[in-house]
Amino acid sequence: MPDTELLVTLALSLIAATVGGAIAVRLGQSAILGFVIAGLIIGPYTPGAVANVETVAALADIGLVFLLFAVGLELSIGDLFRAGRVALLGGTLQVVSLVALGYVAATAMGFTPIEALFFGAFISQSSSAVMAKILNERGQLDSAHGLVALGWATLQDLSTIVLVVLLTGITAGGELGADVLLALANAALFMAIILPLGRYVLPFLLERVAALRSRELFVLSVVAIALGTAYLSEFFGLSLALGAFVAGLLVSESDISHHALGELEPVRDIFAALFFVSVGMLIDPAFVLASLALVLIAVVLVVAAKGIAIAGFGRLFGLPGRTALLAGVALAQSGEFSFLLARIGVESGDVGQQMFSLMLASAGVSIAISPTLTAWTPRVMRRIDLRRGGRGAPVSEADAASGTGPARRYAVICGYGRVGRLVAAALERRGFPYVVIEVDPRICRELRARGVTVIQGLAENPRNLDRAELGRAQVVVVTVTDQLAMRLVVHHVRSEFPRLTIVARARAEVDREALAKEGVSEIVLPETEAALEMARFTLTRLGVSSAETQAIVSGLRRRTGAS
Repeated sequence: MPDTELLVTLALSLIAATVGGAIAVRLGQSAILGFVIAGLIIGPYTPGAVANVETVAALADIGLVFLLFAVGLELSIGDLFRAGRVALLGGTLQVVSLVALGYVAATAMGFTPIEALFFGAFISQSSSAVMAKILNERGQLDSAHGLVALGWATLQDLSTIVLVVLLTGITAGGELGADVLLALANAALFMAIILPLGRYVLPFLLERVAALRSRELFVLSVVAIALGTAYLSEFFGLSLALGAFVAGLLVSESDISHHALGELEPVRDIFAALFFVSVGMLIDPAFVLASLALVLIAVVLVVAAKGIAIAGFGRLFGLPGRTALLAGVALAQSGEFSFLLARIGVESGDVGQQMFSLMLASAGVSIAISPTLTAWTPRVMRRIDLRRGGRGAPVSEADAASGTGPARRYAVICGYGRVGRLVAAALERRGFPYVVIEVDPRICRELRARGVTVIQGLAENPRNLDRAELGRAQVVVVTVTDQLAMRLVVHHVRSEFPRLTIVARARAEVDREALAKEGVSEIVLPETEAALEMARFTLTRLGVSSAETQAIVSGLRRRTGAS
């Protein structure tokens, strides 16, 4: 491969994704739709510039790993287990019923029995990546239906192992029982290795790296863990994405998880965009137009039939109707594991080109319309509630925590160095509560031992600032010494909460001016304050009265521009 091919492919894909995503967002749609259309435009089936499909697909696999690792970081094992019973029972029945439905439908459309089996397995799977990305954009990843959907998707991912073994065994005439048992044993061995590793070793290593206060090393460590666990899972016959998700879920139990998530987000977003671009590159518009009826039938099975099955089985096993329906809509698409099954069928020679094209086209269309369906469903449900005379759905916990409740009198201290300690001591003397954002694990442990609320991580990380619930705070005290970090903190706070009081310190006049433009309420220049205190002490020793000394110092303060 020419040396420049990777660079050209990456540049072309990212430029197309940026333009497509921007247009989609400008039109009020999800950026995912723009990414898919961008992939269609630079794909091999449309005229114009063409990106290398294999290269984009390889980069997309990395995006899949980062995306699912980040999803795991945002969840807790307890929340996922609470949705586990419904997902285990309902998900199993859903996969079996969709395989059967797909088999009957494909046979009726004239395909061979083995192709029909592959098609049934194909439509039974949903995309964890697409679902997680959409729910995350809408702030619903930790909602009731979000947790159910994630648990359900995890069951589907695990069922892929069995489906792959069964389908390849049927076509090759192998010992199905022994192959399935071997696959399950490999999965159990992987879990036996990753559970203690993810629960104890990985958080310990991340905390040690965080204590070094090197952002570059921490980012590298997080990326290495995500890719390393993904590779380990593939070694045991599991998917890359599933291994990364499990590792992220285990690390999520650590205090360092939000710090890791914040640092991984930019990398995740770049490669995740490439994943959706790769989906668009697989769509052949000519085939869609020539076989429109078949594509529509396949899309109905992938979207409507699967969504209804998930909602129905979820309701059957005790989910509230609203939660079951929203979970069904969230999972009403095909994705990464569907593509895996389709590729296996083609490589074995059991799936013909027409069926393969049908699978790819229906998957691409389902992914493209998924954001719109997810956005429209709650609106339709609200209108139905209003027509019935109801009051609509209750406000979710995420909405309730967004700052709409009554404000509390507490401060957020960004950085717990010498200045932060003194501010905290002053607050403690008057009995005011405060929240500390600090990256040093040792300091965090000390503060927690004293009963102080601590968020471990970098203060400039928007995730950590959001966890401090700034909408309920009364003042933010920025004591970090890094001026770039300080400006990032101030910019985020001011953009999200324009009326929230901010006090920050500046090293020099140029920093003071920049902070003033950002709308900082109180700016402290350490050198100026030191000079004023020295002047106050000198005047007092020379016999100047306290009132006159105060007037002189106030005048100097105004002249120097210090707050």
